[in-house]
Amino acid sequence: MKSKNVSELNDAMEYFQLVLNQCRVGHPDRATALTNLAWVRLVGYIQNDVEDIDTTTSLFRDALALRPQHHPDHPLSLYNLTEALNWSHDKKGTAADICEAAQLYHELLPLCPEGTYLGSIVAGENGVDYVIGGCNNLPTDGSDEGIHLRRVVLELCPLGHRLRPRTLHQLAQAVEAQFYQQGNIDDLDTSIQLRREAVSLRPEGHADRDACLNNLAFSLMSRFKHQGNHNDLDEAISLYQEALHLYPVGHEYRDRSLDNLGGALVERFNQRDDIEDMTRAINLYREALTLRPPGHPHRDTTLNNLAVAFQNRYDKLQVSEDLNEAIDQHRESLRLKRLDNPERHKTLLNLGSALCSHFKETQKTEDVEEAIALCQESLATLSSLHPDRCCSYMWLQKAYLSRYWILHDPADLSLAMENFRLASRHSTQGFPQRIFRAFYWTIAAEQHGHESALEAYSTFLELLDAHLATRSSATSRREAGAAFHYARTLPADAASCAIRCDNLPHAIELVEQGRGQQWSLASRLRTPVEALESANPALAHNYLGLSKLVSSAAQSSATITDSAAADRAAIEYRRLTRQWEAAVAEIHDLRGFSRFLLPPLYADLQVAARQGPIIIFIASQYSCSAIIVPTSGDPHHVPLPVTLTDLKILKDRFARAIREASQMTPTQSRTDLIVLLRILWDEIMLPIVDVLRHNLKLKYCRIWLCPTAAFTSIPLHAAHPFQTKPDRSGKEQCLEDLYICSYTPTLSFLVRSRQLMKKRMPPSFVAIGQGQPGAGKGKALLAVDSELELVNKLVPATAKHTTISGDAATRAGALEALEQNTWVHLACHGKQDPKQPYNSHFVMRDEDLTLLDIMERDIPQAEFAFLSACHTAVGDEETPDEVIHLAAGLQFSGFKSVIGTLWQVDDSVAQHIVKAFYENMFPDLKDGCAMDCTKAAWALNRATHAVKTTVPLEQRMVFVHIGV
Repeated sequence: MKSKNVSELNDAMEYFQLVLNQCRVGHPDRATALTNLAWVRLVGYIQNDVEDIDTTTSLFRDALALRPQHHPDHPLSLYNLTEALNWSHDKKGTAADICEAAQLYHELLPLCPEGTYLGSIVAGENGVDYVIGGCNNLPTDGSDEGIHLRRVVLELCPLGHRLRPRTLHQLAQAVEAQFYQQGNIDDLDTSIQLRREAVSLRPEGHADRDACLNNLAFSLMSRFKHQGNHNDLDEAISLYQEALHLYPVGHEYRDRSLDNLGGALVERFNQRDDIEDMTRAINLYREALTLRPPGHPHRDTTLNNLAVAFQNRYDKLQVSEDLNEAIDQHRESLRLKRLDNPERHKTLLNLGSALCSHFKETQKTEDVEEAIALCQESLATLSSLHPDRCCSYMWLQKAYLSRYWILHDPADLSLAMENFRLASRHSTQGFPQRIFRAFYWTIAAEQHGHESALEAYSTFLELLDAHLATRSSATSRREAGAAFHYARTLPADAASCAIRCDNLPHAIELVEQGRGQQWSLASRLRTPVEALESANPALAHNYLGLSKLVSSAAQSSATITDSAAADRAAIEYRRLTRQWEAAVAEIHDLRGFSRFLLPPLYADLQVAARQGPIIIFIASQYSCSAIIVPTSGDPHHVPLPVTLTDLKILKDRFARAIREASQMTPTQSRTDLIVLLRILWDEIMLPIVDVLRHNLKLKYCRIWLCPTAAFTSIPLHAAHPFQTKPDRSGKEQCLEDLYICSYTPTLSFLVRSRQLMKKRMPPSFVAIGQGQPGAGKGKALLAVDSELELVNKLVPATAKHTTISGDAATRAGALEALEQNTWVHLACHGKQDPKQPYNSHFVMRDEDLTLLDIMERDIPQAEFAFLSACHTAVGDEETPDEVIHLAAGLQFSGFKSVIGTLWQVDDSVAQHIVKAFYENMFPDLKDGCAMDCTKAAWALNRATHAVKTTVPLEQRMVFVHIGV
């Protein structure tokens, strides 16, 4: 700058200072004087002739203070201050300046309409774009303040703004950083939403699409590891593959893309055991390693990833060369990693894990000692809430347990169990990983007879319950539960553990919690609240309103297929669920409601036995037994002389014998079936009957059977000695001679049904039949119409009668009939889907009437349903303890008493059972006898006795009663 211009600038500052001195505080022109002096100083600063920018900025601040909101020059003063802050940031690089400028622009932009003078000067590269760019170049900050700033900056970039994709990425990085600090899944969901938008703004052919694809895939992988949703894993692999196609051989970023895809394939290998995934992953890593030769800054990462792949393959195939190579590469990776590398703790953990595996092969204590030191070092580098602490605890547990096997020091066993506890209860780690840790805790505690076994089982069930509650639909909850297929027997094992600890009440609580998780989660929004309404009407109203919102959100989310829309629905469902949970917590504070919706205690469950004892069958690898829950007093334990293997063999033999019997003529002897029913009587039911008759002094009365695991596929109600009495006076009585048998999916089902029985409606009866299903839906059922005519003749005239059949028996027609009637008889094809039980269905004229359709109806006035269809009371293969079938679905929707079938029904033979049942149910039509659904079990008992000479054994056994 010429000396003459500098002199003029100094003169101007001097004169403007004199003017400001004349405009004291309160003078109407003081803001203008401050602004003029500040601008001339800013010009000098820009031209390197004034060093003190802070004084200039202070002058602009003072002027802004004199021009508050609604002052006509308020926008101009905002702009002036942003200019000073921008220039300060440009020359000094101070982050605080650009951050403040962003906040000011957030206020300024709405005040600058397009087409105005101010609007033209704040836009563009030297205005708001400079501020956005400056903020986008700041380091990632996952604090609340840092995320708030990123949100402000994003609002400066409306749709269509050229800097919006980069700004989306910066905000996504910030919220993801907060996730890794605090483990809140909402942060990860938000990051994924932002990254989806970024991908949408970078269509195919855009130069930056590759980075957006990788970023979204990375976030999806993080969510998969946290929540275990396989859709996230598959989508991430698809995105990584698309990104790799954009990085041909020779591309500078190909090495990074190879690493990313390899990691996702290793994860999928661990989930699905497809060796092709692992082989491809290792090949990708090997190629990446050639692109990262010694000296490359990221060689350590690829070495670690390749080592993890070999280690995972070793875990599956047990090839020692894989483990040795994994250890070598982990050591080399650790050697290359700087001490301040944020990923160093993972390599420490991975090497520690590999050394534990190596110790099992070599039995060298130095391996396990080094593993413990590495895991402890890893743990020391992580904050108390870091999600990866869970892995550190887990590998420490493995190391301590390995050393215990050699040295047998009880201290090591205690340390191992404590690390199991810490891993499974680490709140910021996702539920799937914690559930997995708790499961292995139960195994280790059982194996070593450790006192923490019962706590481990309880922890597993609590975590699984919480995990399933995050899923919005019944189908997604069942899929999430089935993912833990390795823990199918855990509810029964937990009960067995409690029995061995002489705690029968807790055994009942555990088996109820584990057996009924799907049903209890589905029914929690339908819990009767009459008592709550009396105690606190406002809380009850709030709870019911939120329950409806959560239920509505769950139903709407079930039909969403678009990934982005599904993410938004999941976030909304979780938001509503948190509000619902807060309402439940408030209810817990009310006197007398501390257990509202919590897993029931024994005292709550024993209420289910008021009309007769309940026998819970425990089929565990550790012991098989029964627990009798009496009407009053303590439960009774009945050890059974069978093993889990025996039960599985018995189950398979029953299935084969029933299948063979169905091919026989009615007069042929069912020898195999008779032998099996005799075994069932001698080894399972007789010990229980002895307790009922001799200890509890119970004769011909109601009993309820509640089977678990392998017991669910055995016709317990049909147990029969098939022997002559010792004195030759007659035949020995079978179970159904001695007691009236019913089944119940859970004890809570019985309690709920009896609560709903208090509100009774005038009876209305509908008979629904579909004997002519559509093409490909099964053979014609020729006896259906005559069955419906028979039923209508046997039902009291006092009940309102409706018949729906033929073309009228559609899905919609059947649903409407179920909702409008209290009593239902349904004759049609029934099909149980063993893989996806919520798709189990009754075959109608058009569409199938599915279990899910039925469950979505809330019919509290419903009373009784007779399901004259095949396979309506048998559960699925993946979650046998849950008893997810059509009969249970009807009971869930409101029917208190249901008759279902365990296997295929012959429709012509079934008519004999149907006729005998209704004749016993309504013995005196002329007197207009009352319709009482609690008589159904007795009527079925009498019916099966009445048709002994006309109906084959397997067809008499097929019908069972469920409910009150």
